Amino acid sequence: MKVVAGADVGGTKIDIRVVALDGTLRAERRCASDGWDASPVDAAADRLLRELTATVPDGDELAAVGVGAQGCDTQEHCARLAEAVTAVAGVPAAVVNDAALLVPAAGLDRGIGLIAGTGSIGVGADAAGNVLFAGGWGWVLGDEASAPAIVREATRAVLAAHDAGLPDDGLLAALLGHFGAADPPALARIVNDRPEPGHWGPGAPAVFLAADAGSALAARVVDEAAAHLQTLVDRLTRRGAVGGTVVAAGTVLVRQPRLTNRLRARLATTHPDLTLRLLDAPPVTGAITLAHHKLNLTP
Repeated sequence: MKVVAGADVGGTKIDIRVVALDGTLRAERRCASDGWDASPVDAAADRLLRELTATVPDGDELAAVGVGAQGCDTQEHCARLAEAVTAVAGVPAAVVNDAALLVPAAGLDRGIGLIAGTGSIGVGADAAGNVLFAGGWGWVLGDEASAPAIVREATRAVLAAHDAGLPDDGLLAALLGHFGAADPPALARIVNDRPEPGHWGPGAPAVFLAADAGSALAARVVDEAAAHLQTLVDRLTRRGAVGGTVVAAGTVLVRQPRLTNRLRARLATTHPDLTLRLLDAPPVTGAITLAHHKLNLTP
């Protein structure tokens, strides 16, 4: 049976789906994305082929591939990786940034994709089809509103309050509890000793819980995260991104309604023509759509 395959490569996992040309699901699999790097493209293509081969059922014939991958942050990089995948797989391939999967996954032809999870990035396209990126610079330099960045900013806020001699409003206790730290100096050591997204990111829910419990510091951190996501949308629309929908995904946006609600309120003021929509389908669905398009098929 001829099939198409789609892959959504994120910061922590790779979701793969295989469907027949008539849309019938043939297989799906999730695996860790440990060690993933979109560069060099030849090595990235080899990794993708291994994961796809492990998912496509025996006897099925791969006809096309669609990929959304973290780290593919320019149109040129996406094109080079697509060429490399085509070379190793022997079938047509389309490659986009993982945030660019959101719009096709939502069943739309145009719009802005916005991710806040392990990282954060906005992706759109202008009327000529040129891909536009905003953010996605990594948790050290930015990625505001991502899980690691929220913990980073929350930790900075409580340490600054401690230096100012202010009483804890609940956020410090939440972070101390999450990291198992006895006091602010111990918190700083624990956070600094392992400056890794996998160490910082899991603390993000503690920040939201503190905000919900009345911490003004935590609420400010969340609002600043929403402001950053709004800024990504601002930058994309100023550069000509088209579409009336912002399709949002990523664990932080999907699981934390406080952030989603703050972002929706901000967009209602700054971009009343845009609708914020949480993606209700797996992003890998968008990769399948891209694969179908390579065969001039409608999914």
